[in-house]
Amino acid sequence: MGRMSNKKERARPVPPRAGVPPPARRGHRTAAYVAGGLLVAGLAVALAAGAGRRARPVGGERPIDLLLISVDTLRADALGAYGSAAAQTPWMDRLAAGGVRFETAHAHNVVTLPSHANLLSGRYPLEHGVRDNSGFRFPAGTPTLATILKARGYRTGAFVSAFPLDSRFGLDAGFDVYDDRLGGAETQTGFQVAERAGARAVEAAVRWLGEQPGAPRFCFVHLYEPHFPYTPPPPFAERFAARPYDGEVAAADAALEPLLRPLIEAGNGRTLVVLTSDHGEGLGDHGELTHGVFAYEAMLRVPLILYAPRALPAAVVTSPARHVDVLPTVLDLLGLDAPAGLPGRSLRAAIAGGGGEAPPAYFEALSSSLNRGWAPLAGVVQDRWKYIELPLPELYDLGADPGERTNLAATHAAEAGRLRALLASLRAQDRGAAPAAESSETREKLRALGYLASSAAPRRERYGPADDPKRLIALDDLSSRMITLHAQGDVEGALALGRKVLAERPNDPLTCLQVAYLERARGDLPGAIAAARRALALRPTDAETAALLGVYLNEAGRPRETLDVLAPFAAAEPPHLDVLTAQGMALAALGRGAEALAVFARAARVDPSNAMARVNAGTVHLMKGDLAAARAELGAALALDPDLARAHNSLGVIAAREGRTADAIGHWKRAVALDPRDYQTLYNLGSVLRRAGRTDEARPYLEAYLRAAPRREAPDVAKVRAWLSARAGGTP
Repeated sequence: MGRMSNKKERARPVPPRAGVPPPARRGHRTAAYVAGGLLVAGLAVALAAGAGRRARPVGGERPIDLLLISVDTLRADALGAYGSAAAQTPWMDRLAAGGVRFETAHAHNVVTLPSHANLLSGRYPLEHGVRDNSGFRFPAGTPTLATILKARGYRTGAFVSAFPLDSRFGLDAGFDVYDDRLGGAETQTGFQVAERAGARAVEAAVRWLGEQPGAPRFCFVHLYEPHFPYTPPPPFAERFAARPYDGEVAAADAALEPLLRPLIEAGNGRTLVVLTSDHGEGLGDHGELTHGVFAYEAMLRVPLILYAPRALPAAVVTSPARHVDVLPTVLDLLGLDAPAGLPGRSLRAAIAGGGGEAPPAYFEALSSSLNRGWAPLAGVVQDRWKYIELPLPELYDLGADPGERTNLAATHAAEAGRLRALLASLRAQDRGAAPAAESSETREKLRALGYLASSAAPRRERYGPADDPKRLIALDDLSSRMITLHAQGDVEGALALGRKVLAERPNDPLTCLQVAYLERARGDLPGAIAAARRALALRPTDAETAALLGVYLNEAGRPRETLDVLAPFAAAEPPHLDVLTAQGMALAALGRGAEALAVFARAARVDPSNAMARVNAGTVHLMKGDLAAARAELGAALALDPDLARAHNSLGVIAAREGRTADAIGHWKRAVALDPRDYQTLYNLGSVLRRAGRTDEARPYLEAYLRAAPRREAPDVAKVRAWLSARAGGTP
């Protein structure tokens, strides 16, 4: 009983991101780290003294470089500069104290990708068409800050911190460097997305800036820290034990220090710094814990700070600003012309104390409609009035009621009617919120596969009060609790909540996907496949859902079904990367290695920065026994992203096959450090250490393997358990 089988070391293609269902509100993740910060004495007094001031006329030295910083999910009132007495945000506060702070700035979306599309293009989502974090791609050829500045001779670099801004979604156009190397892309768990610590993105940006002397530079830096679940790193976890969201905001501020300190301490005039957020966070406001459902001020009001002290005297501007105003303002301050026909305006006149009548600000929140079948939300803010179009419409006087507690739609019908008409005029240019219209050929193929069932009705034209998010927000709370229970390891409890949501809204495709993931997590692949099939029946043209189903069919040993399901999606141009990955995995499982390699090569052409396509190609070469080709692909993958656990695992397999045991152990230890729950690597490392006689060192890895291994590993689990038991009993 003391010996396990001397099985070959294992490697496998990496499942696509679709192996993870979209979160209840897209963008949930696990937080990371950072430290440090400098509290500026007397800052609150200085800000109070400056409240309400208008800037002097803009003049002085024109800035040359541009640094755009977006801190994801940052409420304006979470900063000291915007009135939070408990905030520890010294660097952003110092930037505001020495720059122009807009007291009221509005985003137009409440999720990451469309909001950044607005910010970088200066256009509403109605125009560019990106309405959610998935299913949409920024249209090629649409001018952005990056394409405009690159055409003017700028060197352009972007450093993003989370998957919603991955280059596959199209915002990389015009950037010389688009650094979306997040690490851990292959190790995501349910309800989370890949991200990296803000300090790592800042470190990469600082390094790039140091390599670009002379030429004008545009640097875009995106931090993701304040996202739910809130797990701030030390020392902020201890300081903000009762307010973990504020702890994450403080961590984001500390991460920005290497970027902001040199500029602030030098009083830099060469660089125009713009700091904002894509949207805010509910924190329980109106019943929403995070974001993505409502569009109240907690989610729409964001910080907006412009800093260029030799060109812009410090000021607080009370005239309202919008995200679509950022691009024309930046180009104006840099002395460049903005494209014609933009909905935004330069804020230069407002900074100087004028600006005339404030234009309306359009906003929308469509994720719950697109993903859950709830009523779509859109609205408009003009002056002090805010109108929200829903089956149960809302009207607020923000001047008298900034917390939006009293709905005046019934008592101020004339004002509501005026804003409703204004909203209708703004929406006249709406290109539609459907992710993509399927071709007749695709529909026929899907119908033949049974995915255009009667339950998969076309997008509804009418919604009633029962579909209003205000009536459904309790279900969103259940989804948040499901995420929390899963993060705590209570899969059964999370699954019970998912089933409760489906009992009330059985046609909720997002919850079907989440239930599919949870069924898989508890080892019920048939249940996972059934839930994924249901989700695809509800959204028959959604590529992510199809890819998820393909992953589960592959895991169930049914790759031929995977190929049938994915065929119409793989024929699309451009194809969805997750679809290609699941298709390539199915081909590899069927022994059709050359076809699998062709699919992974196609994925690499679609997104040359996609390191996972290289990992999968390398694994297929490894399965075929071509170690040289495998090593080349895996090396190319690590050149793109050095933190890929599966690449290190496969390199360990190569080293073991070549008799280089020490190198194999090194790669596998690196892989385990990156992904402590990868049961394949744990098995490989524990087994080779055991065979080398290093039994005490092998034990913790094999014990971790037992905790992580899925049910289909039952034979090997039994062998590992027997060996560990024998060792505990003293058997050699």
